[in-house]
Amino acid sequence: MDGRLQGQRLTLAYEERTVAADLDVTIADGSFTVIVGPNACGKSTLLKALARVLRPVTGTVLLDGAGITTYHSKEVARRLGMLPQQPVVPNSIVVEDLVARGRYAHQRMLRQWSAADEEAVTEAMRLTEVSELADRFAEELSGGQRQRVWLAMVLAQQTGILLLDEPTTFLDLAHQFDVLDICADLHDQGRTIVAVLHDLNHACRYATDLIVMKAGAVVAQGPPGDVMTPALVEDVFGVPCRVIPDPETGTPMIVPGDRARRRGLSSPLSGSASA
Repeated sequence: MDGRLQGQRLTLAYEERTVAADLDVTIADGSFTVIVGPNACGKSTLLKALARVLRPVTGTVLLDGAGITTYHSKEVARRLGMLPQQPVVPNSIVVEDLVARGRYAHQRMLRQWSAADEEAVTEAMRLTEVSELADRFAEELSGGQRQRVWLAMVLAQQTGILLLDEPTTFLDLAHQFDVLDICADLHDQGRTIVAVLHDLNHACRYATDLIVMKAGAVVAQGPPGDVMTPALVEDVFGVPCRVIPDPETGTPMIVPGDRARRRGLSSPLSGSASA
């Protein structure tokens, strides 16, 4: 599988704690790739390495055929955009100015703000439906509004690859779908999307390609219909389940076993009834 973005034999660590070792991953061009796995399995760590936020202990991240560390930071930002888990909103900044920060990588000493920059910001705000918030202070927005603004800032970079670390965290159900629908629209327009998600049903509904991780290793990769099986869910997440077609989309839908099955009991009323 070919891809503009690849990780080869990556060892990833925080100080003395190794998160993943000898990890290989290729992001298929034009895919909507979703990385899933239990907590602390290395999902966000892998995404940070692919974005050059975290430097691998060993191994190489390749971007367009060259080691990502060989590029100047602005050049990386012109090729891929990264939305971290919990970005910090600067104090007293209005939405339009925050989105405009996505154009930083396109600025030069002799080329400051241009008509192309203005057009990119306007289009990013239109796509994420935040144009009417342009003059609002970002810190005053709701969680769902703020997440769309952050996404607009990343879109303003006009990169072909977008990396999104848990973009639906802390959002209610309606706003989760809003953000994922925007991502799906961007994918339909030709962007390569890589997202870390916790909700397996969301992942199966939106992804064209799943990367399933467990304990720092990739244990499965491929289309959701090929990858998501009851055996995999129980092995990786420890949850007995059924996998059935989603009645709306036909994509795999995970239905966890009832409490008795998940606890290995014969029935919900199992146990001693006498003292």
